[in-house]
Amino acid sequence: MMRKRWILLAAAGLVSVGAITWSAMASNVEAPDYAVSSKSGNLEIREYGPTIVAEATVEGERDTAIQRGFRIIADYIFGNNLSSTKVAMTAPVMQQPSEKIAMTAPVIQQASGKSWNVRFVMPSEYTMETLPKPVNPKVALIEVPATRFAVIRFSGFAGQGSLDAHEAELRAFMAERGLTATSAPQYAFYNAPWTLPFMRRNEVMIEVTGK
Repeated sequence: MMRKRWILLAAAGLVSVGAITWSAMASNVEAPDYAVSSKSGNLEIREYGPTIVAEATVEGERDTAIQRGFRIIADYIFGNNLSSTKVAMTAPVMQQPSEKIAMTAPVIQQASGKSWNVRFVMPSEYTMETLPKPVNPKVALIEVPATRFAVIRFSGFAGQGSLDAHEAELRAFMAERGLTATSAPQYAFYNAPWTLPFMRRNEVMIEVTGK
């Protein structure tokens, strides 16, 4: 019994050390630059400059889709490209419902059985000309123009219930400031799955227009 207890304690210690190590590593990983133009607690209006993203569109439920999309893009940055070049990891991993344009209707978002866009922001040292070209046709390199986002940041587990609750809080913040959403929400995750909940950084981001 005592031996089992020590094994459990040692395992817990390893998980804690792993999470702290990943957190320290994450602090050295490049993330997109932005300026905060307005802030209220954990709610911000951010101005992002132009970026390039590697994107994969995958079908399925959110949790499954982000894992599949992550593997596809990680395969690309770890060297599965025409020049076999490794691209530095960045943070966060981003996920957004895929939007489709109907032939006679505005842009719409599927309510169920969604497609999801999973993205990594490419390191700022690259341009579209210098980034290695993907081998996998499921990986798309996309130039994203300067963008304004309303963002809510939170820790803990990012289950769908938590994401929905924080999105509602974010939309109330937007309404108070007369901001209009111009895209579906994006989910941004900065940490490895084994990171302790209180050390995690999650965000819901909505592209906006308005003052």
